[in-house]
Amino acid sequence: MDHVRLGSTGLEVSRICLGCMSYGEPGRGQHEWSLDEEASRPFFRRAVEAGITFFDTADVYSLGSSEEITGRALAEYARRDEVVIATKVGLRTAPGPNGSGLSRKHILSSIDASLRRLGTDHVDLYQIHRWDPHTPIEETLEALDDVVRAGKARYLGASSMWAWQFAKARHLQERHGWARFVSMQDHYNLLQREDEREMHPLCRDSGVAVIPWSPLARGLLARPADEGSVRSGTDPVLLGGIYAEDRRAVVDAVGAVAAARGVPRAQVALAWVLRQPVVTAPIVGATEPGHLDDALAAVSLRLTDDEAAVLEAGYPARPPAGF
Repeated sequence: MDHVRLGSTGLEVSRICLGCMSYGEPGRGQHEWSLDEEASRPFFRRAVEAGITFFDTADVYSLGSSEEITGRALAEYARRDEVVIATKVGLRTAPGPNGSGLSRKHILSSIDASLRRLGTDHVDLYQIHRWDPHTPIEETLEALDDVVRAGKARYLGASSMWAWQFAKARHLQERHGWARFVSMQDHYNLLQREDEREMHPLCRDSGVAVIPWSPLARGLLARPADEGSVRSGTDPVLLGGIYAEDRRAVVDAVGAVAAARGVPRAQVALAWVLRQPVVTAPIVGATEPGHLDDALAAVSLRLTDDEAAVLEAGYPARPPAGF
């Protein structure tokens, strides 16, 4: 497994990040397709054995169950200093007026709760899950700086937002001497490329790592356009039509390149994300053994410029989605 620096930091991460939203106890959260602990553990073991060292979860995934499963599995299969654990804060994890958001109160209580569930004294990357329009960004950034200064997080990251918001936040961090965001976890795949317009140039210029979520468009790029799955029939985001318009041309192009190569579609779609210079490590979910195999194989699959042009030709400009 190849490893690269996380942006301009000294931290090294594997070129594939295992996304842990797929792992959570039934009845805790909204994901009907998530795997319980027993079913999840083989994926962590396989990932560690294959050299994956980067793992991403969030406090909201299965209402904390994902963090619990992730922490226990990594404690069994790897030494703490061998892995990079990332989690997120900001979405609703409890009822009431302070059960979500990026207030100082919610951040400082959430980091402690995440550490308890993960069974560690620190996370390597602590990320704001979304922009909070109701909390002054200065309050959020100062609280995050306190988390780093307390030794509870090594680095800070952000997730899907407008480029101007990210630029404003990083400017304030620099101005006040606060710990800066070193990564952007954005929505990026062959069906959603809008961050190429402003977010990616900003990250490239600033030395910020890009770690895309949903690089396979929730599985749509891994199968023919007319084929469904358990997730496609239950995922509220997919049912809401996030990729509803004009996706067939791109999906068919992935199928054509994959057929010519003699490899699964998922490998082609992931290889395209990995060939983008700004991308550090796509976050890949795995609920079947083949999912991890495809992700690992994609790291060494080198697409030609002509193949990339075929994959990109059918992209329809669309509004950014996911934040």
